[in-house]
Formats: sequence, structure tokens, C-alpha cells
Amino acid sequence: MARKVKKRACDFTLLLATLLLVFIGIIMVFSSSWPEGIKSFNDGYHFLKKQIFASILGLIAMLFFMNFDYRIIKKMSKLIYIGSLLSGLLIFTPLGIVRKGARRWVDLGFTTFMPSDVIKLGSIIFIAAFLAKRKDIMKDFKKTTIPTIIIIGLSCGMIYLQKDLGTTVTLAMTLMSVFFVAGMKVSHLFLMIAVASVGLVLAITSDDNEYRMRRLTAFLDPFADKADTGWQAVQSLYALGSGGLFGLGLGKSRQKFFYIPEPHNDFIFAIIGEELGFLGGLTVILLFLVLIWRGIRIALNVEDLFGCLLATGIVALITIQSLIHIAVVTSSIPTTGIPLPFVSYGGTSLILYMSSVGILLNISRHVKLDRS
Repeated sequence: MARKVKKRACDFTLLLATLLLVFIGIIMVFSSSWPEGIKSFNDGYHFLKKQIFASILGLIAMLFFMNFDYRIIKKMSKLIYIGSLLSGLLIFTPLGIVRKGARRWVDLGFTTFMPSDVIKLGSIIFIAAFLAKRKDIMKDFKKTTIPTIIIIGLSCGMIYLQKDLGTTVTLAMTLMSVFFVAGMKVSHLFLMIAVASVGLVLAITSDDNEYRMRRLTAFLDPFADKADTGWQAVQSLYALGSGGLFGLGLGKSRQKFFYIPEPHNDFIFAIIGEELGFLGGLTVILLFLVLIWRGIRIALNVEDLFGCLLATGIVALITIQSLIHIAVVTSSIPTTGIPLPFVSYGGTSLILYMSSVGILLNISRHVKLDRS
């Protein structure tokens, strides 16, 4: 049967799932951030107002990229990647600011942003374009695998310099997923996993990062030291456990009153579980599954390799980061600071993820259709 390429309307299911997640995020950021807003800014609506503003900007960005031909991005991939890396270097200039012991933010005067979010999207775009040009030599170790490892190492290294191991691992897994889907040799994948594993072990066990080892030991039995190293995991489990099936009710969380750190960001899923219960948490997970499912369908049906790899990278990033966030909250892995895409508080993250979905929606308009 003959095939033709036809531009069509964007994937409405993907769009709806994204908007519902953003809407839930606005509500839960408001609920979970009220105590912190009163304490730090004497304004319980402080985080809500900033999240709504970021959501509006994110919606504008999503609509723009939804109508911006993604194939043009391929031509700009190198420039985008260089720009993202340069944004990461800004944290080492006077513009870089320290918050909660980490230098991960850049202050532009009128706003602040996290370069790590920019690096994530820039790296996905660049590696998708890079691999698409090498589809005929994808299994060549010298011409493809080594340069790809260098790209992954450079991108992840820029984030690791910000002392953000969780995001480093997230990006590494995302970029390796893109390379795997592109058609790399399985033996090369095992080599990359081995090298990454050694790097991860060194990052945890080095003398300069003792706090990471304490988090690992606390993960094995958080209740053994629930007043110190196990505090975050224990309080998160208390929140999820007290929520039951239907939750305590919207706004009625107890753990957000300075028991759980960053309840509106790194542990927002725990507040969802506490206030909306198992059913609320399940609803959020199902929305992510719908988003991921539609993204995979887009990647499978897009007309060119670049579109396939770009869609793969975006979906992999959302999937991996969501899994890590939920795994941390449920104490399935050691504690690390990873926001939940579309839901957690954070302007840079929200705008970048909504922009990514905009790109994904544009890719969905270029699919293979059967001609009867």
C-alpha cells in the first residue's frame, strides 16, 4: 500500500494531557506552598502567582513551537547546543547565585533561571540532529559512538559541575535512550553503561560528596535515623500513608507545614498523595502514561529520523524524570532533588517542558498516513 506524508492537526490527546497536568500543578503548588509563602514572603499567594505567570509563558511557548516547523530546529541545533552550554557557564560568573547550598541559578536582574533545564533540551536537540546525519554509520565506533559519548559527557559534565547528580543521571539516561533508538550496537551500550556506572560510584563515594553516601545508607533503612538522614524519606512516606484512598482533602496536608522540605517542588507528589489520596496520585500517573503513550506513537510514525529521535528524547526525558521523582517520594531510590514535570513549582522547568511538548505537537503534524 502506498504511503504519503500529510500535514494534519496536532495530537489533541497529548495537548489535553499536558494542560491537565499543568492545571493540577498550579492547584497543588498553591496548596503545598502556602505555609512557605506566609513564612518567607508574608504572602501565601507568592508561589501561585509566579507559577501562573510561568504557565502563561509556557502556554505561549508551546503554541509557538506547535506551529514552528521542527525541521528548522535541526538547522539551528548546533547554535542551540552551544547557547545552552554557555548558559551553564553563567553560573560561574557574578550572575550565578547560591541557593540552599548549591550554585545552580543565574540571576538576570528581572528574573532567575536554571541553566540545567536549558542544557537538557539543547542536548536532546543537538544529539538528535547529530545522530540523524549518521544513520548510515550508526554502528561505527570511531565515527559515531565516540563522538556521541563526548557529547553526552560534555552535556552531563556541565550539569554535574552544578552539584546536581540527579539531573546529571536523568540527562545521561535520556541521551543514551536516544542513541539506543537511533540504532547503536548493543555492545557499545553495555560499554557506556559500565563507564556511567563507574562515574556514578565515584560521584557517590568520593570524599567531597559524603552527603550522597549518607543518603544512600539512609535509603536502606530511613527509619533507623528518621530525625536526620532519613527525615525526608520518612516524612514523605508519612504523607503518602496518611492520604489513604481518597486523601485528607485539598489544602489539608499536614506535612507541608515544614515537615517535608520543598513540598511544592521536589516532594510535590507526596502532597498530592496526602491531600488527594491514592486516587489523586493514580490520576496524575495515568495522565503521564497518556502523554508518554502519545509521544511514543508520534516517534514511531514521524516521517524522518531527526523527528523520531527528537520525539524520543523529549518523551524519554519526561518519562525518566517523572519516574525518578515518584521513586524518590515513595522511597524506592535514594533521595535526590528532582521536580515532577509540569506539576512542580519552577518557572524555567515549566516553560522548557511546555516548549518541549510544543515541539512534540508540531512533530505530530508530520506523520505517515495510509492512502487507500
